[in-house]
Amino acid sequence: MVAADNLQKMPEDATFNLAAYLKQRQKLCETALDQAIPIVYPEKIYESMRYSLLAGGKRLRPILCLATCEMMGGTIEMAMPTACAMEMIHTMSLIHDDLPAMDNDDYRRGKLTNHKVYGENIAILAGDGLLAYAFEFVATQTPENVSRDRVLQVIARLGKALGAAGLVGGQVVDLDSEGKSDTSLETLNFIHNHKTAALLEACVVCGGIVAGASSEDVQRLSRYSQNIGLAFQIIDDILDITATQEQLGKTAGKDLKAKKVTYPSLWGIEESRSKAQQLIAAACQELATFGELAKPLQAIAHYITSRNH
Repeated sequence: MVAADNLQKMPEDATFNLAAYLKQRQKLCETALDQAIPIVYPEKIYESMRYSLLAGGKRLRPILCLATCEMMGGTIEMAMPTACAMEMIHTMSLIHDDLPAMDNDDYRRGKLTNHKVYGENIAILAGDGLLAYAFEFVATQTPENVSRDRVLQVIARLGKALGAAGLVGGQVVDLDSEGKSDTSLETLNFIHNHKTAALLEACVVCGGIVAGASSEDVQRLSRYSQNIGLAFQIIDDILDITATQEQLGKTAGKDLKAKKVTYPSLWGIEESRSKAQQLIAAACQELATFGELAKPLQAIAHYITSRNH
């Protein structure tokens, strides 16, 4: 856990500096993640887990969790264990996704993938270790001022977002769709609503739950996060075509090589960008009722469609 004196709120101001906000929150998340998993015996598995967990990245998922908790009146300290768990789970999905049996990728975040450094057997176990520890971390590290009922809701939502009803189900349909040029838009939406948007939704909604969000607010947060999740994937699909390996930090052009149907392959790049912007506008509208408190989440939504890596 990060020290309480590091958990200051952003200064209130008429203008919102997203770059400064992300930098500050990223630093808090990096510190918390580094402290979450010390290296003990057997060292190899902890080193492998830390190798991928601390490999960098924008930390958007934990930042979304923290931002939502603050918007709903909670504190960073209340949500940090859940935010860290989200990044552990996301990292697990990347380790497993890069394996030869899945996407068979050599690079992630500009570094060799976990199995290229530690071998497939340890990489699988590192992913498993991160997944199990994520649930333990939420259960044992969430502060006592968060009711156990809320912690239980977070754990249940995490499980659903990850299992056959979420990420795993999306990955299965994604694998089944490789090389099939007749994959429908409905199937593509199913894949990414489950494989990408489900975990983003859990990040946002669980941040709200920790702070005591009402059922109506949870619905708003769900719609916001589903919209940004789909927009995120559309932009990812575009970047796979337009960005270099150096920009992406991973292999470019993977979708084309795997003969995957993507949003740009169905709509073209310009229409795909337009659809993503429409989704972001709808997402931001869901948060209008929160006024100034929604600025961080709205700014992050717009950032999703403007990124180039």
